[in-house]
Amino acid sequence: MPSPEPDDLKRLAERIDEAERKHAQRKKPPPPTSLGIAFRFATEMVSALLVGGGLGWGIDWAFDHWSHLQTRPWGMVVMFVLGAAAGIRNVMAAAKELNAEMAAKDLEK
Repeated sequence: MPSPEPDDLKRLAERIDEAERKHAQRKKPPPPTSLGIAFRFATEMVSALLVGGGLGWGIDWAFDHWSHLQTRPWGMVVMFVLGAAAGIRNVMAAAKELNAEMAAKDLEK
């Protein structure tokens, strides 16, 4: 088999480089939209509230069912407030992450 010519190798390398550039451009996810950011924040907050409220309801039910202690509604109130605090913390962490991503993209430009 004859060896390839240097010009052929250069053209092949250029084609490979071009294909890699196109592939790298397709891999980059689009920047988040305002609606996407709002949906993420709302999801973080609502999920934390639901988990906190559900745990509180479960604690109240368990105490009432097995130990006959009347904790209603205190377990739910306390866990709902803790869920709200966790939700706020999650939203702040998500905002910090999005700010860092946007700052990194600004530095790339």
